[in-house]
Amino acid sequence: MLTIVNPATEAILAQISEDNAGAIASKAAYARAAQRQWAQTSLAERCQIIGRFQELLAIHREAHAQTLTAEVGKPITQARAEIRATGDRLDFFLKHTAAALTPAIVWTEPTLTEEITWEPLGLVANISAWNYPYFVGSNVFIPALLAGNAVLYKPSEFATLTGQAIAQRLQEAGLPDGLFQLIVGDGATGAALLEQPVDGIFFTGSHATGRRIAAAAAKQLTKVQLELGGKDPAYVCEDVDLATAAASLAEGAFYNNGQSCCAVERIYVQQQIYEPFVAAFLETVHGFKLGDPTLDNTDLGPLTRVVQQAVLTQQIQDAVERGAKLLCGGQPILGAGYFFEPTVLSEVNHSMTVMQAESFGPVIGIQRVADDVEAVRLMADTPYGLTAGVYTRDRQRAIAILKQLPVGSAYWNCCDRVSPRLPWSGRGHSGLGLTLSTHGIRAFAQPKAWHLRSA
Repeated sequence: MLTIVNPATEAILAQISEDNAGAIASKAAYARAAQRQWAQTSLAERCQIIGRFQELLAIHREAHAQTLTAEVGKPITQARAEIRATGDRLDFFLKHTAAALTPAIVWTEPTLTEEITWEPLGLVANISAWNYPYFVGSNVFIPALLAGNAVLYKPSEFATLTGQAIAQRLQEAGLPDGLFQLIVGDGATGAALLEQPVDGIFFTGSHATGRRIAAAAAKQLTKVQLELGGKDPAYVCEDVDLATAAASLAEGAFYNNGQSCCAVERIYVQQQIYEPFVAAFLETVHGFKLGDPTLDNTDLGPLTRVVQQAVLTQQIQDAVERGAKLLCGGQPILGAGYFFEPTVLSEVNHSMTVMQAESFGPVIGIQRVADDVEAVRLMADTPYGLTAGVYTRDRQRAIAILKQLPVGSAYWNCCDRVSPRLPWSGRGHSGLGLTLSTHGIRAFAQPKAWHLRSA
């Protein structure tokens, strides 16, 4: 039995039966059969159903936001924003799937035509995340369904109620039975799901779990796509407007309580402006309100997982012992809920865990650098490669710096940003494959090469 706990109050929200191996196998077989018929339907018909799903999300936005806030602790204004912005992502998929999957004639001569067509993968396993369940889930299951696949959707055990809401709305939208199968459970359930003969595995989560999934997929040579974590750096040059840069980076570090794979986790600042930047950054952080996530004026709610309190505490203690200055925060808040003070550390360096290991919480280290060369060296000193940002008035300077960094997304004067028009991918420990953009749509289809010679 899976117990759903409110991380803000520690009250039990629900207890839900988990899927065992037998139930998962039955759902997989049902989905496989349903997919064959779905693949024969027109894209226009699929788009109509997903369009109705989009409408239902908007109609029930408040109820879904309340559920999301209750089970993961996301502040209610951020929960509403996530669901509203999911509609924009669905707009992109609805408008661009046809073009992305249109057959293309690439060569013709009097007796020979060469053509590329796109076919669905078949049955897709989507093991999703809790921090942005509407975003990271719909990045996979929406283009998968539009491309003609069936989906075995396993939400994180920390976002199960949201997963149920998604399944309900898809059913109400008219999606044929069997095509979207909800798989309920924790990591053991996910492991059982990987034993099924699926045609693609799409996972969002930690690097450690991603490696285990890749190993499991290799047994059957199943296509695997991994959206993993990051240790995302930002560099602040001496020519910036301090208040603007500090406000942007504080938001990027602490939005969703820092529980984002692309949250800013390391900041490097030109030594000429180091002290005034830190002061401006602290001023912004002191303005954040930590508390009840159901209130509209709350900026930071609880951590979703209680175990992360110990992870953050260890990182902070290690940093202070190695010479960092604790400027604010630094510990869990006593009482009900998994709350943790927003924490800022200065005078950090790369001997400290907080500058090396993923934090995934409201903790940031700020390090001074002498010049662009040192900034590039330190920003690249990580096995992760998700995002990096540069703050400067000089566009060409920013581009020159960002070109040297092995990351999937590069930011100039912004951070913690995702666009459906651009591919979302990582290098190194940050993952394999990509979602979003027309490239992300094609991730759920496979090309067929046609050699057509007339007799």
